Amino acid sequence: MLPLLAAAAFATGCGMRLLDPVLPLIAAELRVTVAEVAVLITAFALPYGLCQVVLGPLGDRFGKLRVLTLGLVLYGVMMACCALAGALTPLVALRAATGAAGGAIIPLAMAWIGDNVPYAERQATLSRFMTGMVMAQLLTGPVSGAVGQAFGWRAVFLLVGGVAVVTALAIMLTLGRGLWRSGGPAGKGSGFANYALLLRRPAGRKLLLAAFLDGLLLFGGAFPFIGSYLIQGFHLEPWEAGLVVAGFGLGSLLYTRIAKRLVGRLGEARLLLSGGILLAAALAVLALAPSWPVVAVAQALCGLFFFMFHGVLQARSTEALPEARATSVSAFAMALFLGQGLGSVGFGALLGLGGYSLAFLAAAAGMVALSVWCRVAVTATPR
Repeated sequence: MLPLLAAAAFATGCGMRLLDPVLPLIAAELRVTVAEVAVLITAFALPYGLCQVVLGPLGDRFGKLRVLTLGLVLYGVMMACCALAGALTPLVALRAATGAAGGAIIPLAMAWIGDNVPYAERQATLSRFMTGMVMAQLLTGPVSGAVGQAFGWRAVFLLVGGVAVVTALAIMLTLGRGLWRSGGPAGKGSGFANYALLLRRPAGRKLLLAAFLDGLLLFGGAFPFIGSYLIQGFHLEPWEAGLVVAGFGLGSLLYTRIAKRLVGRLGEARLLLSGGILLAAALAVLALAPSWPVVAVAQALCGLFFFMFHGVLQARSTEALPEARATSVSAFAMALFLGQGLGSVGFGALLGLGGYSLAFLAAAAGMVALSVWCRVAVTATPR
């Protein structure tokens, strides 16, 4: 089942990144500007994050794999429907529906892993699962650009939609009728009350705060600005900057190969602390880099160090509320999303005050503080 879940994560990751190289093609065909078409990115991300509030309890109530599979089918169908849009407004609506359905996939897969893999092996298993997302990060940009150039942007949506539907069918064939049978994989979740239960637990509150700050400093803070930093600071072409940014995936891929050894050698607490401190150092190198090759090396290292830190938080999210894991993982994803939204605003303001160097150094300083706090407050708190 794990390879199929990784394939589902791959399809989700492709949907997140497929627009990057084809925005100009969409804008040209729909006769709008690239700035107007950029709303398609938000149209996916906003429902993806907000729907976590509903999708987690649904997964606990009706079964994680059941809701995941339905979400994957709807995700694939909506992705294919995007290819039929003849104007920007319906494309935005379909893109939003795609994001809402896609929100069921990765968090529920992680929750299912939490149900079926002992905690001692869970971080290594989650790293293998996340190989799908990492490969999407590495491949989506080049493949989307090539397919879009050769066959048009609509073919890109059809391709990703096809991957999602085929993966969903493979899950259905693997699980058979048991996927839908009453009393099968369904859970005993008590709906939204589980959020209150999670927040009443000190470990749950600390984990969600850590996820929020993680999203603020990294997902909404440093990471989104590296591409524009390369273009404006080192005068790279957009495709060149894209290749450098994709180097993050190389470091991430290395992590998926060595995660089990890292966890065994360092333990959870030291892995989180060392990953966070090393990530802060890599961000500082980004801020002070004299040339783009230095940025490229630092970017690849960011991928490795980020998952050393973030992987511990991910594993903890699957154990924060064992009786309702889908709810706890969805809450974790929601906290990341909220932090990302605030971080993009805050770091955008820092760019105006002191440029990219100030923004990256601020993220580095924040990561040092967050890593030390997480070492004391999160990994020291009983699961």
